[in-house]
Amino acid sequence: MESVISVKNLDHFFGHGQLRKQVLFDINLDINAGEIIIMTGPSGSGKTTLLTLVGGLRSGQSGSLQVLGQELVGANAKKLTEARRNHGYIFQAHNLHGSLNALQNVRMGLEVHKGISPREMNQRAIAMLKHVGLGDRVNYYPDDLSGGQKQRVAIARALVSHPKIVLADEPTAALDSKSGRDVVNIMQTLAKEQGCTILLVTHDNRILDIADRIVHLEDGKLESDTDLAKAS
Repeated sequence: MESVISVKNLDHFFGHGQLRKQVLFDINLDINAGEIIIMTGPSGSGKTTLLTLVGGLRSGQSGSLQVLGQELVGANAKKLTEARRNHGYIFQAHNLHGSLNALQNVRMGLEVHKGISPREMNQRAIAMLKHVGLGDRVNYYPDDLSGGQKQRVAIARALVSHPKIVLADEPTAALDSKSGRDVVNIMQTLAKEQGCTILLVTHDNRILDIADRIVHLEDGKLESDTDLAKAS
């Protein structure tokens, strides 16, 4: 299978001089196209740091981190910006713009991509909102949506550009059990339909069953990598 994310001997540090602290230690991880990978581990174990490095939100420092064939260790700001265009992001806080309705929030996921007309942006945004069950909420503002509905808008925004990789950081943490399950089921269905890879950080043990593999970090080290298909 084709590796879309390939991490080799990756170390990462925060701070400088005497305050320099190592937060990731010799991470080795390969993720294939179309896989759903869940990252678990206690707070402070390095999960979000690894997610932000894969996402091109900061540059890797040593080792190798290749995403869609591009090396991101030592990458400059321009290269990181280009890398981010291939990704969709879903966060614990939905990060919707309160002054924009659902349609306008989802459209933002297309506005960094060139060559799409405003009419096509609207059509694709509406189609994706219907896909996540919000076809009747297109003109609603975030204040008029429930927590689960806001997170569905965030998923629609992340997936509307058909990204090759979706990165999700605690996407169910603020949701009740049913809304959390609905949200990950939508992510799973859309990912399989679009053939994109999902890397998801969570403490939520209720959603582990959607994963193809579960990787566990502790104290900045990759402690285990469990293939659920082989484990079952």
